[in-house]
Amino acid sequence: MVRLIGRRKVNIAVFISGTGSNLFNLIKYSKLKNSKYVVKYVFSDKKNAGGLKFAKKFKIPYEILNYKNKKNAEKKSLKYLKFNNIKIVCLAGFMKILSATFIKSFKGKIINIHPSLLPKYKGLNTHQRALDNNEKFSGCTVHYVNTKLDSGKKILQKKVKINKNDNAKILSKKILRQEHKIYPLALNKVISSF
Repeated sequence: MVRLIGRRKVNIAVFISGTGSNLFNLIKYSKLKNSKYVVKYVFSDKKNAGGLKFAKKFKIPYEILNYKNKKNAEKKSLKYLKFNNIKIVCLAGFMKILSATFIKSFKGKIINIHPSLLPKYKGLNTHQRALDNNEKFSGCTVHYVNTKLDSGKKILQKKVKINKNDNAKILSKKILRQEHKIYPLALNKVISSF
């Protein structure tokens, strides 16, 4: 991994909707010596999202976005992203679809982690769909976000073997462990391409 000698770490913002395990993992990784980024801001579309406790614990500023008015929510977040010099937006279990306007207006890069081997199983209920189709493998993908759902260029992927006795819950846990491994690696890879 390249060391950032005499170079400041890149500011990132993380968007969440739920428990925030990927957020926690990204924060943890950001504290390592060879990490290339710092989590500067956290956004959530839910005021009771479990992941907000990590923002509070690590004293990272956060904002609750009211998506009842999507246009205003996106306008507000873009203002914060610009003000905090955010270069990369990381979607980590963020359950809202960003508008084409937001994607074009944000001048950095937007990446997402998705719990399937894209292009298979875009959208929701990925684990159950993989099981229903008797897949031998599933996994997770970090990809760039574009205006089509889960369709941006892949950055990193990790395969996970599906066992006979796996159900959606077991598979979800196995894949989440791999998500925690590849998201920080993918992020460093994106930063290296700057």
